[in-house]
Amino acid sequence: MRPGVRLGVDVGSVRVGIARSDPGGTLASPLQTVTAGPDAVPAVARLATENEAVEVVVGLAVSLSGHEGTAAADGRAFATALAARLAPVPVRLVDERFTTVLAHEALRRGGRDSRARRSSVDTAAAALLLQGALESERTTGEPAGQLVSAAGGVTT
Repeated sequence: MRPGVRLGVDVGSVRVGIARSDPGGTLASPLQTVTAGPDAVPAVARLATENEAVEVVVGLAVSLSGHEGTAAADGRAFATALAARLAPVPVRLVDERFTTVLAHEALRRGGRDSRARRSSVDTAAAALLLQGALESERTTGEPAGQLVSAAGGVTT
């Protein structure tokens, strides 16, 4: 694993959660949320630049059966737009099944009420997504997920 900060991005319909790794790529931590919409990609690109990210991991919302719906299409579109802005920084799509559910559960166990959880769940889900990608790369020696090209394609 090459050293450097990585960002994790959980694309939602209302908010986009962003997490950041330490420079060694060991631990992911919640960073912030941005409002979903036309300004979200530029905001995440700015954060990637400010944090000198060497890679950005975007969650791909795949159903339990492995099918991709509207949320997955939104994630792919977001990742493609981000890859075009950040090239040559790699943007990868990583399966995000269960990250939001796990984030809600962890925040509930931590004593946060449902209103407080809503404001934190997106960054927590992004941190879980990024942590999973970091651990996968450490275990396999290969970056997690699918590389997104700035032209809109995905390579494996």
